[in-house]
Amino acid sequence: MITASRIKAISLALFLLLAATSTALASGDGGHADGGVLFKDFLWRCLNFAITLGILIYFVAKPLKNALKGRTEGIAKELEAAQKARDDAEAKFAEYDEKLNKAEAEIDQIAAELKKEGELEREKIIANAKEQAEKIKLEAEKSADFEVARARTELQREAARLAVQLAEGLLKKNVNDKDQNNMVDEYMKKVGELH
Repeated sequence: MITASRIKAISLALFLLLAATSTALASGDGGHADGGVLFKDFLWRCLNFAITLGILIYFVAKPLKNALKGRTEGIAKELEAAQKARDDAEAKFAEYDEKLNKAEAEIDQIAAELKKEGELEREKIIANAKEQAEKIKLEAEKSADFEVARARTELQREAARLAVQLAEGLLKKNVNDKDQNNMVDEYMKKVGELH
């Protein structure tokens, strides 16, 4: 990169080169009668070139240098901002990736808990159903026992009624007036003994 000190050194070197050339041309006659005029013209042209070069360097090189320096600084700032944005984006990505992993873990945990609760609820329902079935079975057994006992009672009553009818029929058939009077007398004796 061309610095101001280099530009000054180059300008000084050109000026010294011109001075040395002019001295050399002035000392010698150069073989021409109008060599002095040509030399003066050459010196004026060199001086004009040096002044133009100096003006260009002063007005163009310095702003160009500043513009390039500003552009370099701008690019450096843009690179720094891009790097910061990249770092921020990577940090956000890592944060969201971590949140996503946590969310997936929570979803898996909730699913496992729901499955476990479902299994517990299923077991409760099955246990409740077994308990209800046992109650129904006991009720059915009680009801059956009650019905059997009622049927026995009915059968006993019916058997007793039939036995009474049968005994009555047998008594009517086998017992006559004489037997009846004997039974009444016997009954009265027993009742009399009790009193």
